[in-house]
Amino acid sequence: MTRRMRGGCLCGAVRYECSGKPRAVTYCHCPDCRKAVGGAFSVGVAVDARALKVLAGETRGYTKTADSGNRITREFCPQCGSPLFTKVNAYPHIVWIKAGSLDEPESVRPTHQIWTQYAVTWAHIDDDLPSFSKGRPVPGEETLQQTAQKRQTGKRISERNGRQRRLNKGA
Repeated sequence: MTRRMRGGCLCGAVRYECSGKPRAVTYCHCPDCRKAVGGAFSVGVAVDARALKVLAGETRGYTKTADSGNRITREFCPQCGSPLFTKVNAYPHIVWIKAGSLDEPESVRPTHQIWTQYAVTWAHIDDDLPSFSKGRPVPGEETLQQTAQKRQTGKRISERNGRQRRLNKGA
């Protein structure tokens, strides 16, 4: 059965739909994503680019070279500024839909988090979620070494969050 996700911007000028199953749902803690969404992290839903169709309106993009060396284009509504999509030059076959722009954001669940070395201490995310201190390869192309790394990183984040919670209780 084909899954269909729909969404759009705050003002309604841009509407889109996407068919198919998400490849992954990612919390990203990098400074660029935080600034682009105005929050502690961004949540991107990785989908096949061919499955995404803009039904109404047009987007505008801003491109920047990230710490990873990739050129990242963030697309948004030119009317209201709502962030909608992220595209990475290294992965032209994938688009990351901003989960907050979905009509039913509860229909997706994060599968992992990246760039956790930049995570703010006051935003708690499930300690058992696979975590990467930096980026990770295209979803579904993980190596055994990366699997071991994310487990170790997740433990360090859990320990750091526990220390921060204890400090906050003592304040």
